[in-house]
Amino acid sequence: MSVRTGTLVMAAILGGGAVGQALAHHSFAATYHQDQEITIEGTVLQFQFRNPHSFIHVQAPDADGEMHRWAVEWSSPSTLSGIGVDRATLRPGDVIQVTGEPGRDPEDHRINVTRIYRPADGFEYRGRND
Repeated sequence: MSVRTGTLVMAAILGGGAVGQALAHHSFAATYHQDQEITIEGTVLQFQFRNPHSFIHVQAPDADGEMHRWAVEWSSPSTLSGIGVDRATLRPGDVIQVTGEPGRDPEDHRINVTRIYRPADGFEYRGRND
């Protein structure tokens, strides 16, 4: 194989990986009802401070009062770090109120966060996901 052919093959492999990563990033409009808003109040089970987006898992009732584990999608760690949020900001057992856009599939119990409020100490986040 010539150097030029090898370079083209390597570029195709590396470029394909980048395209695959870009396509893996979901559309918020495809995942969430961006024209709707819900609020839940519950207990933090887990805070995943990770890329590409952080998630908070919250045990909270749905509109019918049935308890569920909600997956609350938040911003990237770099965005959150810029506003003073780190992995210790939310801990299991914290009671929080979450407002955001509900997931398109109600069985998924997902929310794209627009506001988080912790009554115990007044911590509040207002913003949009990135």
